[in-house]
Amino acid sequence: MTRIGLIGYGKAGQAVASVLREDPRFELCWIARRSGTPAEDIDVPVTRLDKDSFPGWLDTHPVDGIIDFSDAASIHLYGEAVRQRGIMVVTAISGYPEETMDYIRSLGRDIRVMSSPNITLGINFLLLAAKILRRIAPFADVEIVEQHFRDKPEISGTARRIAEVLDVETDHITSLRLGGIVGRHEVIFGFPYQTVRLIHDSIRREAFGTGAAFAIEQLAQCDKGFYTLDNLLLRLIRDELQNEETLNAALAASRDSSSRADRVLS
Repeated sequence: MTRIGLIGYGKAGQAVASVLREDPRFELCWIARRSGTPAEDIDVPVTRLDKDSFPGWLDTHPVDGIIDFSDAASIHLYGEAVRQRGIMVVTAISGYPEETMDYIRSLGRDIRVMSSPNITLGINFLLLAAKILRRIAPFADVEIVEQHFRDKPEISGTARRIAEVLDVETDHITSLRLGGIVGRHEVIFGFPYQTVRLIHDSIRREAFGTGAAFAIEQLAQCDKGFYTLDNLLLRLIRDELQNEETLNAALAASRDSSSRADRVLS
């Protein structure tokens, strides 16, 4: 069982905690919040996320991995403490400043760390499919549409990530803010005589929890380094393809051996 500490307990953090507690592969050991306010809806210890006291908390409440659903500044409060203790980190913060991303990448020299602005599995499958389609048809027009709840002020970090991966400018992103939409991303490829639309809808925030569980499980099998969720998915796909190639080679060798045996007998 993998011991997990959760940083951040807003709406997304609460959904992640719910998923982790129901998964027998993980033990949710504690929650860290900037405020340190106890969480009344869950019987898990809560501590205040503070740069001075947090290292001591880690020593008395050890974990194998940390999942961060707080804010862009928090990594600077705990980054060195986890580096020194070899604790792996999964962070799903949208909109890190570039200097903060540089710091997170530097953590990968000493520990396993994964950072993706959207940790749902579906959106990362969309990213992979979009990259493949972009490579097949680099001439196609590309537009990105993202929809989120009314109070989300900035352009989605996921939409920015899609634009970066597809090498298109951010002025090709259209943002809509409507009611209580959790999150919807659409990538539109315009070809001559046809269009292709890749769409992902987040229906409930628990999707972040299943993505975080997948990420921490896969990260535990990796070497030290910096990863994104699509890196982990590609690693899994490569392993599956290699296993299939090995199986096909073994079957071909078996058929060849049987054929030779039949010729000898005849």
